[in-house]
Amino acid sequence: MTAARSALFFVLFQTWTLIIGILYLPLLLAPPPVVGAAAAFWLRGTFLLLRLTCGLSWEVRGTVPDGPALIASKHQSTLETFAFRLILGNPAVILKRELLRIPFFGWYLAKTGVIAIDRSAGTRALKEMVKGAETAAAAGRPVLIFPEGHRMEIGAAPDYHTGVAMLYGALGQPCVPVALNTGLFWGRGSFGKRSGRAVIAFLDPIAPGMDRRAFMAELQARIETGTARLVAEAAYTKPG
Repeated sequence: MTAARSALFFVLFQTWTLIIGILYLPLLLAPPPVVGAAAAFWLRGTFLLLRLTCGLSWEVRGTVPDGPALIASKHQSTLETFAFRLILGNPAVILKRELLRIPFFGWYLAKTGVIAIDRSAGTRALKEMVKGAETAAAAGRPVLIFPEGHRMEIGAAPDYHTGVAMLYGALGQPCVPVALNTGLFWGRGSFGKRSGRAVIAFLDPIAPGMDRRAFMAELQARIETGTARLVAEAAYTKPG
């Protein structure tokens, strides 16, 4: 049943995305706020399809930052990648530059004001990331980073990179950790989408001013503890 429902979602999602992608082509000439609003419409349609076909929905817990802030999130699924656009409104998302080469998706992504970095560029990439984050923060936008850099499987050993600490020090803003359990329902590299209600939880912010080592330890502890709690909660309440 899960496979059949996931296949139906895949077909409908691809059709929906192709239609919207073609209809939205003139928006590539529009300013970023217009493209962002159009993207939100596409995302709401996507989540509606996900709920109707796979029985998968999501909820937000905690206090969502209002205004500029550094947001550091666990990354388990495509689900939160989509959801943050609706939750945060106009985030400056730090992502790998390769994503911008994807037809349609990458074109529109580039228009939403993301911070795309070339991960093979080493120190230069980190400097570009910080510069882009400072520009976004000055414009009042939240900056979103996935500190591990890629989607992690449930139970995998943490792999936090120090780029988030560079942003924390440069921006001088509170850092809001985010825990989640989305990988239980839409896992990394998984075709199947399990029914249920995924949780994205905004945790208490970490005040600015900590030294790099202490900040990294505190950030990882909060995110990993919160994520483990949400995974255990979902496993406990899951029918059967």
